[in-house]
Amino acid sequence: VQLQASGGGSVQAGGSLRLSCVAAVQSLDYYAIGWFRQVPGKEREGVACMSSSGGSTYYADSVKGRFTISRDVAKRTVYLDMNSLKPEDTAVYYCALDRLLSTLVHGQDPDYWGQGTQVTVSS
Repeated sequence: VQLQASGGGSVQAGGSLRLSCVAAVQSLDYYAIGWFRQVPGKEREGVACMSSSGGSTYYADSVKGRFTISRDVAKRTVYLDMNSLKPEDTAVYYCALDRLLSTLVHGQDPDYWGQGTQVTVSS
């Protein structure tokens, strides 16, 4: 399964970005989806995830109220809308798919990873 992420870039604090991840799968309905981020030298952090039904979402405390995960099943695309960005949001962001939502909620290794996209927030 290939996941193609895009949308990263450089933005000033307080700005917004939208990350996209196109999944080469038959249907997103079979997968929980999620976004992770990692800063060099630090542990990977789960940012947001959504159940395969789309009915449940989970967010890291650090992004609650600022980030929104969503999906377009017809386009097989996962999104992460990031608002009120802070310098501490600077990281490489990865999209991920797994058959089990619990894998993503608990930050375990998912079945499928996309390549990362760099997000840089300047103060």
